[in-house]
Amino acid sequence: MSGVQASGFHHIPVLFNESIDSLCIKPSGVYVDCTAGGGGHSSAIASKLNGGRLIAIDRDPQAIGVLNERLSSFGCVTVVHDNFFNIKNILASLGIDSVDGILADLGVSSHQLDEASRGFSFHKDAPLDMRMSLEGMSAAQAVNMLSQAELQKIIFEYGEEKFAPSISRAIVSARREKPIVTTFELAEIIKSAVPAAARRDGHPARKTFQAIRIYINGELDGLDRAVDDMFDCLKEGGRLSIITFHSLEDRIVKQEFASFAKGCTCPKNFPVCVCGNKPRAKLLKAVAPGADEVSDNIRSRSARLRTAEKITV
Repeated sequence: MSGVQASGFHHIPVLFNESIDSLCIKPSGVYVDCTAGGGGHSSAIASKLNGGRLIAIDRDPQAIGVLNERLSSFGCVTVVHDNFFNIKNILASLGIDSVDGILADLGVSSHQLDEASRGFSFHKDAPLDMRMSLEGMSAAQAVNMLSQAELQKIIFEYGEEKFAPSISRAIVSARREKPIVTTFELAEIIKSAVPAAARRDGHPARKTFQAIRIYINGELDGLDRAVDDMFDCLKEGGRLSIITFHSLEDRIVKQEFASFAKGCTCPKNFPVCVCGNKPRAKLLKAVAPGADEVSDNIRSRSARLRTAEKITV
């Protein structure tokens, strides 16, 4: 379990009741938790099944050890160590053609943020890592190896950070003196690169840390295709529910959902439809956390839950 015990793997599920309710779980149904993490959503889904099945997926090897322990009492659960972007292959390998519901809680987990050694948080000094899968390029490698132009593009596009030019220049300047290896080192470099007024508008490193995390984990690379694949895996009447945490991923999910619900594309002046396109989904109203949840868990403040129900074409 990579040194992490189940009791120490803490995650605060956002929009917990709303997301479970959105799936309209049938006891005999087949469901997928694409980002099972600490097992909160998975446990709730599994507890509602009687004759059904749950596939709990996560790319984090530490999460897999925890899931195997926490979900061991549920005979209906299969834990899979993989990226949900591969959902079609995962289900095919398990002999599953289609499912009744899919849940994906995007972004970084509370455990990954709170476990200092993972290097996700600018609030705790640790090796600069940020890898969800513990494989591939680390955040330290990214900030020390990428060009100034590449860093600026990543910080601007994935962090929506207007000070990306000055921050990327500061990073390159600092690494000439010595490699940037810890979260606090990077946070201080970022802080020095933004105007004093900007430092009062939340932590100045937040957007840059988000951008680097998204980049090294490929969180948005192919997300649109992954949303399409998840929807394709649904039975008629099945539901896909996705929780997003920032505008970039929410925009992708919203656009894909809109495409599922889009019907005729003929020009308005056509007397009859000739395109034959029909809506494939009914969209439920997007849900945001209430004031009480935001007060209890500040990380939930930007979350959105979107649900699409597959309908008969």
